Amino acid sequence: MSANLARGMLSKMGGSCCPHHAPTTSPFKLAKLHGNNTSTDYAFEMVCSTLRFGKGVTLEIGYDVRNLGAKKTLLITDKNVQNTIAFKNAEQALKNVNIEYEVFDDVLIEPTDKSMQKAIEFAKSKPFDSFIAVGGGSVIDTTKAAALYASNPEADFLDFVGPPFGKSLIPNKPMLPLIAVPTTAGTGSETTAASIMDLPEHKCKTGIRLRCIKPYLAIVDPLNVMSMPRNVAIYSGFDVLCHALESYTALPFDQRAPRPARPEIRPVYQGSNPISDVWSREALRIIGKYFRRSIFDPSDEEARTEMLKASSFAGIGFGNAGVHLCHGLSYPISSQAKKCVADDYPQTKKLIPHGLSVMTTAVADFEFTTAACPDRHLVAAQTLGADIPDHANNEYISRTLCDQLRGYMKDFGVPNGLKGMGFEFSDIDVLTEAASHSVPNIAIAPKSTDREIISKLYEKSLTVY
Repeated sequence: MSANLARGMLSKMGGSCCPHHAPTTSPFKLAKLHGNNTSTDYAFEMVCSTLRFGKGVTLEIGYDVRNLGAKKTLLITDKNVQNTIAFKNAEQALKNVNIEYEVFDDVLIEPTDKSMQKAIEFAKSKPFDSFIAVGGGSVIDTTKAAALYASNPEADFLDFVGPPFGKSLIPNKPMLPLIAVPTTAGTGSETTAASIMDLPEHKCKTGIRLRCIKPYLAIVDPLNVMSMPRNVAIYSGFDVLCHALESYTALPFDQRAPRPARPEIRPVYQGSNPISDVWSREALRIIGKYFRRSIFDPSDEEARTEMLKASSFAGIGFGNAGVHLCHGLSYPISSQAKKCVADDYPQTKKLIPHGLSVMTTAVADFEFTTAACPDRHLVAAQTLGADIPDHANNEYISRTLCDQLRGYMKDFGVPNGLKGMGFEFSDIDVLTEAASHSVPNIAIAPKSTDREIISKLYEKSLTVY
């Protein structure tokens, strides 16, 4: 694809990010080269959870709940995590200070609208006034939804879901207090204001994006990720990598349009900005140094601890800047899973782990976006450890960064592209339709070039390495 085509596509997609992390209805938030006028924004803000990091801090949770003045706490997890040190320590922490609590453990890995509604109904069935999520992104996102709707029991499920499937309304009441305890080094959901779910009937994912659903407190405890199975560590690490890369190459905040009329309607994901850049770059540095170590030697406590930091750091970065193509194209992939493609995950449903679906198109995506902001792609490649000169041309930058991404996939032996997960060329039209279905300016009035680009990115991702 030519640089001119990339610039044109990025200009069309410059108003937001991926369909389900986006503040508006355009498809992806991408960096672009030109354009700044009085209709674009001039400010950015940093929103994230209070973060407490340290070995053993899970045992402090009881004091935090007591300090909230909570009378009845709902502890949400899944059946796998319930057997881990993370859950056991969280439960013990509540018992140590005599906190009244109940447990909901029926969380679905890669949650759907139906599985989230099950958690919501349980949360609304009793007077819970505080929530604790112990688990990966699926658990934390499900708990965000449960705490939000428990605080707004009169709301219809789609009231707070983003467009085009939901109404994206502002809740009358803020989410009830939520403490998030991540057990994977990946989603960064403990720091963000988003909750993502699958909509099987639409063959795609959607989400809730509201500042009020960021957790009150993130308890980030290295002890909780030391037992992460190999594939969980790989795929959650892929999510960290793409969060950092996408947010660093997102549309700059001062090129996003329209400028909000009031500060409260400024989108959660605002575009790359100086503060998000710091967190994203540091996450990339950590990944370059520790990702392989954390996989090849699961007993490497330093590497696992650092990757957990990278997860939260990247979460702070993308939680305010946004993501773009990798995440935007990943949702149809995971929603249309042909089979369970990963060991270490429940084998009872067709499942493609989120991090794998995100990474599958990353090579094609960043090969395409390099022309839009080569300087940032250069810095990203260098920060990941590439020895690449500052004066390198676009082709060299693109090739180097994409080879780094291929290297991780090949070294870890993950499924090789869409074909490795059971997709064929004949599936591309359905994937493309789902990716563009949630974007009215494409789905209602298709522009052949836009759809062709999405289709081409899927085609190039059939085989990656």
